[in-house]
Amino acid sequence: KGLAKAAKRAGRSTSEGLIFSYIHTGSKLGVLLEVNCESDFVAKTENFQQFVKNIAMHIAAANPMGLNPEDIDLAVIEKEKEIFRAQMLEEGKPENIIDKIVEGKVEKFYKEVCLMSQQYVKDPQQTISELVKETIGSIGENIQIKRFARFQIGE
Repeated sequence: KGLAKAAKRAGRSTSEGLIFSYIHTGSKLGVLLEVNCESDFVAKTENFQQFVKNIAMHIAAANPMGLNPEDIDLAVIEKEKEIFRAQMLEEGKPENIIDKIVEGKVEKFYKEVCLMSQQYVKDPQQTISELVKETIGSIGENIQIKRFARFQIGE
């Protein structure tokens, strides 16, 4: 039911929302997060604000590199491919299947480092993308995680 609602609302404009800051205990880790919705009415609801807080806490814990694969620096991807390829050669895998294995490993890497495909830390059975769709269904408006920045002392 929530997925159907999310699909219907996917094209709607999200020009309202929140910029939320989360500072972890000890003040050595913080997150700034922008999440948009369709109306300021929804942005002020406890449900939406709790959702945004939960996403910020997830970012603090999971340390994603970007929202989606296209947000990950190509140099990082190329470096990972080199590492994966070297591992496959070391394991003696046939040259003709290494590229397929490397692509599979890159897809797995994206799932680990892209916020929208990460497993939600509070419920590992669900990805952040699925959580967004579920929340769209429950509040009845389109929601978009626009951007985030994670800061940590010593990084």
